[in-house]
Amino acid sequence: MTSEPVISLRGVHAELGSRPVLRGIDLTVTRGEVVALLGANGSGKSTAIRSIIGQVPLSAGEIELFGTPRRQFRNWARVGYVPQRTTAAGGVPATVTEIVSSGRLSRARFGVLRKADHAAVHRALELVGMADRAKDSVNALSGGQHQRVLIARALAAEPELLIMDEPMAGVDLASQEVLARTLREQVAQGVSVLLVLHELGPLEPLIDRAVVLRDGCVLHDGPPPRAVGQHALPGHDHVHPHEPTPARTGLLS
Repeated sequence: MTSEPVISLRGVHAELGSRPVLRGIDLTVTRGEVVALLGANGSGKSTAIRSIIGQVPLSAGEIELFGTPRRQFRNWARVGYVPQRTTAAGGVPATVTEIVSSGRLSRARFGVLRKADHAAVHRALELVGMADRAKDSVNALSGGQHQRVLIARALAAEPELLIMDEPMAGVDLASQEVLARTLREQVAQGVSVLLVLHELGPLEPLIDRAVVLRDGCVLHDGPPPRAVGQHALPGHDHVHPHEPTPARTGLLS
């Protein structure tokens, strides 16, 4: 692993409406690193993720992706984004293959999928164990299967960086294990990962570093804390009324 940063946040402030949500966040993810973003509901985790991909404007501070200021960054094929399942692709009358193929468009020439692109889509479906459901409607899937499809969509572009917002939320244990195995394979290939987690669960062995937020500030940045729900995340079960559910992204939709 090198120390080359793929994500760098320096003094990042962001507001939702007139309410400060991020209050001077510093965060770095280096190449090949797996970083978990933890914190109570309303601590700013999803807002931090959304600021990185450009969905939330900054009121102060700087964000860089692969050493390029985010406002100048254009090579989004290098970034795979997995939104919260509850906010993505809901009710869309599309097949599994169509949803996953949309994640490949960032690499397709003139928006036309060629043989190599279709092969990448198939590989992504195989990685998450959904190749046998390729022709099914996404509306016929269980929650765990739907989440696998969203991850396959992000993997279809063969990204160097994966950004995931609560990929394990509401997912059955079997799907959690599939997702953990998929991430393990990606990390082994050098993919960097930043993910929001409510609890570490089966991903704990993969986590290199945990960044715990509280009220929009970094409370902890280091080894994953033990007993996450008891000590590191005070008020973990408190649902903050002011942090809205993220809107569906257009990045890989």
